[in-house]
Amino acid sequence: MVVLNKIYTKTGDDGETALGDGSRVAKHSMRVTAYGTVDELNATLGIARLEASDEMSAHLARIQNDLFDLGADLCTPNIEKDAERPYPALRIVEAQVTRLEKEIDTMNADLEPLRSFILPGGTALSAHLHMCRTVCRRAERNCVELATMESVNPMAVKYLNRLSDWFFVAGRVANEGGKADILWTPGANREAE
Repeated sequence: MVVLNKIYTKTGDDGETALGDGSRVAKHSMRVTAYGTVDELNATLGIARLEASDEMSAHLARIQNDLFDLGADLCTPNIEKDAERPYPALRIVEAQVTRLEKEIDTMNADLEPLRSFILPGGTALSAHLHMCRTVCRRAERNCVELATMESVNPMAVKYLNRLSDWFFVAGRVANEGGKADILWTPGANREAE
């Protein structure tokens, strides 16, 4: 368990931060950007939970915990050295992705098929979940970019990809099961008045 007795350490005053393996990198490094965006997503999700029912809040709480796992995963570089570590690195695993897929299928089963793209909005919870979706997509892009430079757990990227789909479907559920979805009307404002 993590114990935080002192919140400020002054070790980052020079623009560097420590990763999970103790190595130090610039705070603007792509790895820090990736897990920092996951942290931003978690904070955004905390705001969404303020609008959620007890059942939805329980789902969102599990995702928030997963996002801390994901942050720990991304914070620990060199996955190829995991077997050599004196302690096991916390990594996102297939079961976490599979849980999201099952929840997506369950939520989507009662929704009408889409006939157009959806504009973010409707209920407050749906709007917040769409914000979570867009931050999640940015986190995914950051992880994919990081993977072009350094090793990244493929399950981390897969989790974020599936999670953005989860937020999309949950946003529809939050819009009265899709009945309050705001549909995009292509070219609706192209004609001069």
